[in-house]
Amino acid sequence: MDAATLHSARRNMVEYQIRCCKVLNPELIDMLVNSPREKFVPEHVVSLAYMEGSVPLPHNQEMLTPLQEAQILQAIDLKGTERVLEVGTGTGYLTYLLALQASEVVSCEIHEELVNLAEKNLKENGSDNAKVVHVNAMDEAALQAANVGKDFDVIVIGAAIETIPEHIKALLKENGQLIAFIGKDIVTLELHQFINGMDIKTGITETRLLPIEGITKEREFVF
Repeated sequence: MDAATLHSARRNMVEYQIRCCKVLNPELIDMLVNSPREKFVPEHVVSLAYMEGSVPLPHNQEMLTPLQEAQILQAIDLKGTERVLEVGTGTGYLTYLLALQASEVVSCEIHEELVNLAEKNLKENGSDNAKVVHVNAMDEAALQAANVGKDFDVIVIGAAIETIPEHIKALLKENGQLIAFIGKDIVTLELHQFINGMDIKTGITETRLLPIEGITKEREFVF
């Protein structure tokens, strides 16, 4: 696909998948129109870059849909000064979008192949304020050992999870916000704003999404 065709596909994506679903922030719309999603899609499926569904990735993973990405970005409404922790890097496209709107992004990815792909994509597309860490973020000890930092303004969890782990919440600064897909099978994209010790929850949309990987199961004792 040539550059003109890709740019037209990107505009159509924004118009018919995103703007029509009440994602209307003008700065966000402009960013999406000018962000080359095709450069973060595996080469053999680049024709799917601007389609409505998910794009398959190695290790039975998938990219979030363009609408899911846009809904996350509109909900957290970054101002440019935030430190963001992302759980689930994939190919790095949402990481790239977050980095365009934040001061710093640290992204955790469990699969080494995807870590390497995301690092390559981010470097080639000029993201110098985003770092990818190879770690299972659902494993508290592994996350602590990886030294990803703490006191993040925003945490983004990019896969379905039934409950938000306490060790992930603990990485938020006071009055931070966390967004995640909560549930099983049909999940709800929820924004959690922690204000003066209160968790103010806003449901944004319902969707289908693959479950997060790496959750450690408690050992069962047999008596």
